[in-house]
Amino acid sequence: MTTLGAALVQAVRALRAAEVPDAAGDARRLLAHAAGIAPDRLTLHLPEPAQAPVLARFEALVQRRAAREPVSHLVGGRLFWGRWFTVTPAVLDPRPETEVLVAEALRAPFARVLDLGTGSGAIVLSLLAERPEAEGVAVDLSAAALEVARANAQAQDLSARCAFHLGSWFAPVQGRFDLIVSNPPYIAAEEMAALSPEVRLHEPHMALTPGGDGLDAYRAIAAGVGAHLAPGGRLLLEIGPSQGAAVLRLMQAAGLRARLIPDFDGRDRVVAATAA
Repeated sequence: MTTLGAALVQAVRALRAAEVPDAAGDARRLLAHAAGIAPDRLTLHLPEPAQAPVLARFEALVQRRAAREPVSHLVGGRLFWGRWFTVTPAVLDPRPETEVLVAEALRAPFARVLDLGTGSGAIVLSLLAERPEAEGVAVDLSAAALEVARANAQAQDLSARCAFHLGSWFAPVQGRFDLIVSNPPYIAAEEMAALSPEVRLHEPHMALTPGGDGLDAYRAIAAGVGAHLAPGGRLLLEIGPSQGAAVLRLMQAAGLRARLIPDFDGRDRVVAATAA
């Protein structure tokens, strides 16, 4: 009988032939999922025989990954800020660089946080989990995305502290907040074709790009933030690496003091703005 280790070797070869990035890491993650083994315990089980149902599940997952379906879709979620978030094709896959925004948000206290374009809810729920006294409001234009965010809130026992509203940016929002966060769609229309197949073919386009120059979301946020940011409050926006100067100008024109924060690779990643 084929061992789990032998099945893993074959899967790595198949994924490499399909030019999948990190073929070995993805194959290990999929095998652990198919076998119901914790990923960090997989090595201990590799000499064991691969039971037929496990092997069938694993082979099906490998075929889908070779077709460039994201690993998060195949296993149902991913870790973000140390917590598990359900991920579906209705939401963006939470990315490590977005943790830069979360880290910056946690550098100062806040009592009420608004997340615009919440998607999976990864940002606002991570913040609420770290600040047990805070309350949140999450907004998204996609009803399907809000279903995912609500499920993540329930799974993390945060439903009582986070309200979810369907709508565009500030339209369904009332009141002021001492922290407003957003990872909005910011990819320019001309950049879409260069995205990886995992992103271009499997993530929601409305969460990736507003079309045009990619700045429409920031324009909408700049236009509405004055009515919803409390005096001295903070606005944190994830941006594309080439958008820093343009988004800074938009926020400064809205009367905010703004600065850029780099990601782990030194690229502009977050615009941090403060109300006067």
